[in-house]
Amino acid sequence: MIQPGERGVTAVSEHAVAPATLRARPARAAAAPAASAQPAATAPDDVYVIQRITPLAAREANRAALSRLLSMAGVDHFAVRGNDDHGTVVAVAEDARPQVLDVLRRGLGQFPGLLSVIDPEAPRPAKPLSTREAAAWREVPSARVLQVSWTRADPHRHLVLGHEYGSAIEFWTREGDRLVAPRANRVAWSVRADGPQVRGAARLFGRYVSDWTPADQAPPLLTRPEFLVPCADDIDFPVDAVYTWVDGNDPAWQERKATAKGEVYHAESASDARFISRDELRYSVRSLHLFAPWVRNVYVVTDDQTPAWLRDDLGDVPGLRIATHREIFRDQGDLPVFNSHAIESQLHRIEGLAEHFLYFNDDMFMGRPVAPHAFYTPTGVARYFPSRNRIPQGPVVPTDSPVDAACKNNRALLKERFGRVITQPMEHIPYPLRRSAMEEAERDFPEAWARTSGSRFRAMTDISPTSSFVLYYAALTGRGQPGSMPFTYLQLSVPDLADRLGRLLDGRDKDSFCLNDAFSTPEDIEAQQELLDGFLNAYFPTPSPYER
Repeated sequence: MIQPGERGVTAVSEHAVAPATLRARPARAAAAPAASAQPAATAPDDVYVIQRITPLAAREANRAALSRLLSMAGVDHFAVRGNDDHGTVVAVAEDARPQVLDVLRRGLGQFPGLLSVIDPEAPRPAKPLSTREAAAWREVPSARVLQVSWTRADPHRHLVLGHEYGSAIEFWTREGDRLVAPRANRVAWSVRADGPQVRGAARLFGRYVSDWTPADQAPPLLTRPEFLVPCADDIDFPVDAVYTWVDGNDPAWQERKATAKGEVYHAESASDARFISRDELRYSVRSLHLFAPWVRNVYVVTDDQTPAWLRDDLGDVPGLRIATHREIFRDQGDLPVFNSHAIESQLHRIEGLAEHFLYFNDDMFMGRPVAPHAFYTPTGVARYFPSRNRIPQGPVVPTDSPVDAACKNNRALLKERFGRVITQPMEHIPYPLRRSAMEEAERDFPEAWARTSGSRFRAMTDISPTSSFVLYYAALTGRGQPGSMPFTYLQLSVPDLADRLGRLLDGRDKDSFCLNDAFSTPEDIEAQQELLDGFLNAYFPTPSPYER
């Protein structure tokens, strides 16, 4: 039904996904905002609201809508393991074409969407057209592949998900006792024409889904036995995410910090800007919920703190857990600690943590749908992301920043152990780690590890365990390799912050980005926060399941 106060947008729940279930026809929608996840060329006239929209929800809504239309027409269909991770693929027999086209015309006539003809031999897909336009239907009668979608958006039109999240319809031709595909997919050119329908796990039909994605978000699909085979490029191991987080405004934490015994050798190491909570964690977790639904569990490592936005009944909601410093530190005498290097040196002690996990600072975000393959190979090798910068030459000197000092210490230890010299730090991209590599690195370098763990504030003798040391250790022991990823690093103290945030929001073309703050003054923070609040709410409009 049309929501009060909204014009031109039809609201549907996450479960009422089929066009046939909508109670009102959407009128012409207002112009989409600049920040949109849809291709700009589509410019949809019809937008359907999903209250808690995610790319996976939009994809599933479109797939379920098409499947329901085909079922209403009595057309047998099955899911295909296609080559596109954003959308889904449904196969029908060529001899069912009349029924398929008839039900599409009726369904898309009542609930307009987008339609395109896909030529398997064409170098690029055709522009999708609104099904209100006669031109959208001209080539349909002879098409081997069609793509159908209904544009989905959040209530405020911050996130608009268009045709790439639609569902393709492939017309498979009969050749003897086989059905033959009109184009290549990930598994098979043909299936038995009289083969049985079976259910396949949702992860088989898109790499943005894992066996740990909730079934109500990505249910098993009817398919054919040929598509159930495990493929060489499948990732079927669990991947967790770990954050370290602190609320620097917490009076109890401030008192612990003020009375802690420890030498601060560099102003940056104790800068208040390093400990400010700008609510980034809430939005970073939202970015995982939106763009990485394959993550199994999220662990937030804190100093006996809990973000105010977390649900009180978190124990009843699987997927996120607080892990305190007291739980993970081997030597309780190292506590309290205010050194991120020290905290990171203990992450592999989190109970229940997967072998493969992504380590996030709370100012790191996923920027668009990303598959686990961006961080790990199917055999579990971690991909690391070397920076274009270089580690300064020579030994540690008093004028080194904490980052440079740690990198130099990393380099010296790894050279002594492996005879190789590391020259690059890592980009500010979520760090893909192996729990076993951290455990072995601690055993190989016990003194450096204990020294770092025991430094309450950043010290000249630190290593940087997660952001460099363990990544190179994994590479030098055969469990890591360099990778690349479209990303942005944005320092919040830049004078043109508003323009840079605007470009990032308008483009939405980065797999990940980091909004870092190490040098802001108290005078900067209020103005920055206003900009950040608007940006983060627009980029990540959908609350995660863990929020109040």
